[in-house]
Amino acid sequence: MTPDASKPLMGVTIIDLTRLLPGPMATRHLLDLGAKIIKVQSPDPNLGDYAKTMGTPQDMDGDATYFYRHCNAGKDDFFLDLKQVNERDTLLDLCKSADAVIESFRPGVMDKLGLGFTALQAVNPAISLISITGYGQRGAWSNAAGHDINYMALSGQLHELCNEQGDISLPNVQYGDLLGGAMSAAFATVAAVLQSKIQGRGCWMDVSMTASLLAHNVMPLFAVQAQQGQSQAQPMPEAAGQALLNGGVACYQVYRTLDGRHLAVGALELKFWQALCAALKRPDWALQHWSLGSHNSGDATAKALIAAVSDLIQSQALSHWLSVFDSVDCCVTPVLRLDEALKHPVNVAYGTVDSRINAAGKSVSTVSAAIRAVG
Repeated sequence: MTPDASKPLMGVTIIDLTRLLPGPMATRHLLDLGAKIIKVQSPDPNLGDYAKTMGTPQDMDGDATYFYRHCNAGKDDFFLDLKQVNERDTLLDLCKSADAVIESFRPGVMDKLGLGFTALQAVNPAISLISITGYGQRGAWSNAAGHDINYMALSGQLHELCNEQGDISLPNVQYGDLLGGAMSAAFATVAAVLQSKIQGRGCWMDVSMTASLLAHNVMPLFAVQAQQGQSQAQPMPEAAGQALLNGGVACYQVYRTLDGRHLAVGALELKFWQALCAALKRPDWALQHWSLGSHNSGDATAKALIAAVSDLIQSQALSHWLSVFDSVDCCVTPVLRLDEALKHPVNVAYGTVDSRINAAGKSVSTVSAAIRAVG
């Protein structure tokens, strides 16, 4: 087989026992990088990957949801009832030539099925097992049920999504499933396969979605550490509108426009802020920046400047501001709807977005590799 530089995982085979979102998206990322994915699920539709039918009629693309199609397109389907001894043996036969197995059962289920790490190693010492759970393989919470909202809540991330009144807003992006689960599991799989290629023996990787979210909750963690270092009092995370990156300064803010759209301003460095002020024809604002020791996050002067910039931005429609900042390098972008993002040049040029014909014969947008090799 001729190596393909754009598919660095070509030749790697992964058996996917997962369902719903975290595991299937992890293996989708690995598929996009060239791995062969064998998706194994029960022949009983009620026991297989129920993402296939998890939706209303308008969510269906033929006999499966758009959700299922996106996560699983391109995988090799294999239907096995793992409660049957002969079908478990079939899976173990597949494992003999595979590099890794990814599963998302509760802790202990793989062992009960006779498919735990020891059983897999017995047929293939080089194979690795990647286990995705909400709370890890050990500990009092290991067998507790949970969903994305619970993992975010226990990692401290959900608390960060609150306004200045303390009300929490639920995002329509499943950070626990996608960051804590999918990306962490994909990373763990690549690390395990690499170890196997170097050492000749696989390993068992424990992916806790909650622990991964906690590990990525970095900016709030730094604030807590700073407060702990200054006082013995119980540290309190900075509320919305108080910190540098959560709305406490004018240079890193979301502003509403006249037509009800929004402009994202990320002019965090002084040079970007000064370029933005020049474009707004407000040179008097140029030195009112956190890096110069004024307008500290969340203080009265910062809030006054935020209000002034907000009034100016709200005086014109989004299209006006896009023309103003079109040639200005100062980290200002429109807040796009998803349908707009699919058509934006930045995503089209990267090659992330393409189209396919669905079961009804209509062209639909889809998203391919989030990470890709260029040579």
